[in-house]
Amino acid sequence: MQRAYIALGSNISPRKRYLQEAIRLLEENPAISVDGQSFIYETDPVGYVEQDDFLNMVIAVDTSFSPLALLDACQEVEDSLGRVRSIRWGPRTIDLDILIFEGAEMNTERLVLPHPYLYERAFVLVPLADVNRDLCVPPEGRTVDSLVEDLSKEEVAAVRRYL
Repeated sequence: MQRAYIALGSNISPRKRYLQEAIRLLEENPAISVDGQSFIYETDPVGYVEQDDFLNMVIAVDTSFSPLALLDACQEVEDSLGRVRSIRWGPRTIDLDILIFEGAEMNTERLVLPHPYLYERAFVLVPLADVNRDLCVPPEGRTVDSLVEDLSKEEVAAVRRYL
């Protein structure tokens, strides 16, 4: 089994329910075991800003899948929850992004690991720190905690814990 970290996001109602359903659907797959999850956070949209706020979280999974097979499983969950890819960074029922797949670095048309925006997105780093703040992130091997410390106070404050 390999450990992977997956970011989940939703900004179409019912946002929290979409996050919960995505986790449930992943857990139904015998090749995936959810082993930890962050708090849920509310954040402003990035990129295309004319849309509702997002709920974001990160989960840790153990999987017997390869990185690309895990990507396929994540995309099946997105499809089953009505994900439509019409606007880049636009509104979505659910978004599942593999952030890190331990022991794997890759740069293909379908998948880049670690996730290319991981280092600059507070809405990913803050919940990832909930799950494993001591995780060393390739290629530099810096801990998640040190990456969070590099964020501005404003960036961290914009990641608001959701009740």
